[in-house]
Amino acid sequence: DAVASCRAALTIKPDYAEAHNNLGCALVELRRLDDAVASYRRAVTIKPDYTGAHTNLGIALKKLGRPREAIASYRRALAIRPDYVEALSNLGVALKDLGRLDDAVASCRAALTIKPDYAQAHNNLGTALVALRRLDDALASYDRALALDPDLTGAHYNRGKTLMDLGRHEEAMASYRKALAINPDYVEAHNDLGNALKDLGRLDEAITSYRMALAIRPDYAGAHSNVALTEQYRTGVTVEKLGSIHAEWEKQFGAPLQKEWRDHGNIPDPERRLRIGLVSPNLGRHPVGYFVIGLLKHRPENEVEFICYSDRKPDELTERFMELSDEWTDTRGVSDEALSRRIRSNRIDILIDLAGHAGNNRLLVFARKPAPIQVKWVGYAGSTGLSAMDYLIADYRHVPEGAERHYSETVMRLPDGYICYQPPDYAPQAGPLPFERNGFITFCSFNNPAKINDDVLAAWAEILKAVRNSRLILKYGNMDAEDNRNRILDQFGAHGVEESRLTLEGNSPHSELLGRYNDVDISLDTFPYTGGLTTCEALWMGVPTITKPGQTFASRHSLSHLTNVGVPELVADDLPDYVSKAVELANDVPRLTGLRSGLRERMAKSALCDGEKFATDFTSAMRLIWHEWCFGIETHSNPTTYESSQA
Repeated sequence: DAVASCRAALTIKPDYAEAHNNLGCALVELRRLDDAVASYRRAVTIKPDYTGAHTNLGIALKKLGRPREAIASYRRALAIRPDYVEALSNLGVALKDLGRLDDAVASCRAALTIKPDYAQAHNNLGTALVALRRLDDALASYDRALALDPDLTGAHYNRGKTLMDLGRHEEAMASYRKALAINPDYVEAHNDLGNALKDLGRLDEAITSYRMALAIRPDYAGAHSNVALTEQYRTGVTVEKLGSIHAEWEKQFGAPLQKEWRDHGNIPDPERRLRIGLVSPNLGRHPVGYFVIGLLKHRPENEVEFICYSDRKPDELTERFMELSDEWTDTRGVSDEALSRRIRSNRIDILIDLAGHAGNNRLLVFARKPAPIQVKWVGYAGSTGLSAMDYLIADYRHVPEGAERHYSETVMRLPDGYICYQPPDYAPQAGPLPFERNGFITFCSFNNPAKINDDVLAAWAEILKAVRNSRLILKYGNMDAEDNRNRILDQFGAHGVEESRLTLEGNSPHSELLGRYNDVDISLDTFPYTGGLTTCEALWMGVPTITKPGQTFASRHSLSHLTNVGVPELVADDLPDYVSKAVELANDVPRLTGLRSGLRERMAKSALCDGEKFATDFTSAMRLIWHEWCFGIETHSNPTTYESSQA
């Protein structure tokens, strides 16, 4: 109705700048952002000194992921009116999106110097401080904003996100719920409430929150991705169900973007040096970083060059990626559409996704098909479901013979594992077996609490009861949250395990987490979502891991790692065997002692840590699929399996 009213006014008076501006505001509410931009541009063409329209144009451009253009609009408004606090505050947000964090803070503070009681500027200052990792200062800014305007839903929401970063999940959920009490249609708050619930292992409630977001905004791709990710953790999940969820995502979000597919101008020379693009928000101290860095370090430079597209605020491992990559593009604040254009202009031959349906993914870039060959690798367990994704990198354990039919991509199996683990140089040495000083066995799991379901807890309780005086240490970033503690301790209590035998610990620096393995004898894996990096770290610290694989990709990580290291006897056939193997190993101290002293050396010499061999195998796989494209062999329409050993 608002749009119709504005258009009626413009029929009478086409040069009415205020009506064009108001039309833009209504179009923004309808998420018709390109149309809104056109309306705002018309308003400022008619009335060049219209500061409100310049600022609104900046807001729409920022929502479209075009922060540089947004900054230009805000600066035009400020050139006309230097004390325009709304433009100063919004300029801070756009600068933050570009990673210009000190400038962002300065812009928000400038707005507050002019108008100290401007709640939105306090809120925007908080978001800039979060990007600088000044989380306590950010909370203070949000609290000041809410003291000035208790109904400022964005400040409640941002406060919740910051509390999540601090591992204070219960408080975060309270903030999200306050935002939703004010605005029940706040889809981002529904989505992030789901994230908090997932992290606390409350998976059914998490999916309900994601579905609430989707009921309000069916085109919310991120919430649908979160449904796909969370289903991976649920007991009883099947590859068929995951395939259905991924196909639903493709139908709603991927297929409509096929209209943007165009021929690629890449030169089909089968032997030339390949330009391979890596797209990820996690090229740093993250499991993806530890699994990918070895590839760049050992790549055959005459065969491939790597162009990295990163959404990440750099850490020290990110800086190493920047040194090793042939080209580096910071994609913070860049829209999916703009990034797709950038990748296409870079003439990428093979574009690799390292996020899948995980957080901050760029699947809507891949859905636009900016490269002739697109590949899913680490960062998400298994298939994406996208018709635009041509290949899935796997191995013989993750996708056994005959399981290819469950994946929308063509499966490309590497000969050993599908990842290569590069341990951090600060990892401490593996100490002596803790049993020798304690006189009892200590089990552990340093996995995400979202992986710890009732079936896992029941199995662990059975193991603890069977191994006299044994203990269990659970450690993760939010493991000591009250909600997690109550859920886990209640379940153990129901199975007759005393709280005194359990230790639940929260976040610590990574080096300290690795050092904590020197206090445990055996690691117990989770299921159906097994350990990836967690299992690698346990093995590196000399701690054997007992695992129980299933049929899904996520359920077979540890199976692959343990097999590659040469300890397949730690892999259970079923749940009774899982319990039995853990109990038998706990009662075999000489065997534990031998594993403790030899696992790191065995692992270092295994395919799991052989970066040079992995890089050679990976490059061979890329060359093989490049040959397929050059010779016009269409594999994706009839998914099959390819092994890099054929190259």
